[in-house]
Amino acid sequence: MGLGLRWTLHGDGRTPAPGAVVRPDERLSWPRTAGLGAQHVVAMFGATFVAPVLMGLDPNLAIMMSGVATMVFLLVTRGRVPSYLGSSLSFVGVAAAIRASGGDSATITGALLVVGAVLLLAGFVVQRFGARVIHAVMPPVVTGAVVMLIGFNLAPVTASTYWPQDQWTALLTMLFTGLAVVALRGFWSRVAIFLGLVFGYAVSWLSDLLFGKIHSPAGGAEAVDHWRLDLTAVAEADWIGLPALHAPEFRWSAILVALPVVIALIAENAGHVKAVGEMTGDRLDDALGTAIGADGAATVLSTAVGGPATTTYSENIGVMAATRVYSTAAYWAAACFAVLFGLCPKFGAVIAAIPGGVLGGITVILYGMIGLLGAQIWLAGNVDLRNPLNLVPVAAGVIIGVGGVTLEITDTFELNGIALGTIVVLTGYHVLRALAPAHMREQEPLLDEGTSSYDTGGDTGSGSEKR
Repeated sequence: MGLGLRWTLHGDGRTPAPGAVVRPDERLSWPRTAGLGAQHVVAMFGATFVAPVLMGLDPNLAIMMSGVATMVFLLVTRGRVPSYLGSSLSFVGVAAAIRASGGDSATITGALLVVGAVLLLAGFVVQRFGARVIHAVMPPVVTGAVVMLIGFNLAPVTASTYWPQDQWTALLTMLFTGLAVVALRGFWSRVAIFLGLVFGYAVSWLSDLLFGKIHSPAGGAEAVDHWRLDLTAVAEADWIGLPALHAPEFRWSAILVALPVVIALIAENAGHVKAVGEMTGDRLDDALGTAIGADGAATVLSTAVGGPATTTYSENIGVMAATRVYSTAAYWAAACFAVLFGLCPKFGAVIAAIPGGVLGGITVILYGMIGLLGAQIWLAGNVDLRNPLNLVPVAAGVIIGVGGVTLEITDTFELNGIALGTIVVLTGYHVLRALAPAHMREQEPLLDEGTSSYDTGGDTGSGSEKR
């Protein structure tokens, strides 16, 4: 079996036919593939750059290791699961708790490395016993809810961090990007996100020329006068530079704080694989354990040199949903760009200079697409939300995940957001199922064979079947 490094040219390599899908083992021409890779970099860069900053880690190292992690993931999954692995935001609260208890960056990365190792072990378990292990725990109602709360959990980032920096640029960028996705034809419609970025850059530059500085929050801080497009850091940055590396340090107290996040990572990966399966129409059940294990291996590799934990990125699912291009060649291009950005502080500074208002306009569309993929999983799995067994845990979990509800276990350990929402959905569904009357349970067997129509026909262990 190959490593997924061979692609068939889709059509003439230029413009896919209306409604056509570029499959993972296909590609467009290399210039167009490179352009799509650049769009994936744009989609992941904000969160991948912000997460290490919030955790006190080197953002340039995070960018470089996200590229390396993506390459590892694509090789391990043999190109079957198009995905980008960026910095996990699930550990921001963990990092704050570890630092509050006297830990440093080495302590944080040591705890995250252990979580990666546990995730790798979980991948082996799923691969050994089959996707039914995940399906038994996360049937369609659960996976749909997890995907939805992961996507909508990102909404406050847009609402409180990006959008307020320049609401009018955000609005114009959102309108332009939405119009480009719907109205443009051919290849241009498939790079609409990138076009929205360029448009937003231009609007910010013109606004600075015409109106001067804007008085608004800068990155979520107190409102100050600042330029919308500030390229000062670009001029000061070096062309070539190696990110700072450091070895991890292991402390049980820090590890115990970080370990519960593995639940969210498994849910994120399972939701990602299901979402990709829905979009591509491929059977990916047998790749689920491999994908989880690959993410674990990538996290171990990243944290071993001082980088953050990685996870499959919801942002890039949104790009695939908008472009309908699922080619892993585009992800290889994105990974190569990320490594170059990590080794070139000047290129990283250019991307980091994306005005907050521009990111606000783009992420409104992308994050919404991610959340609504959860609803698509419900539709494909024939989930009946009129059934209280489905409705109650989903309602509670989604609100907790989206609203960022926090449950303080001890003074140094708490569960919130995605992790707490996931636990509520999982435990709530299975506890209620055990107590529910028979007529509520009959709709959906616990050991179902999957979460969508592509599972019809049983588990053959092969990924070659298509709809």
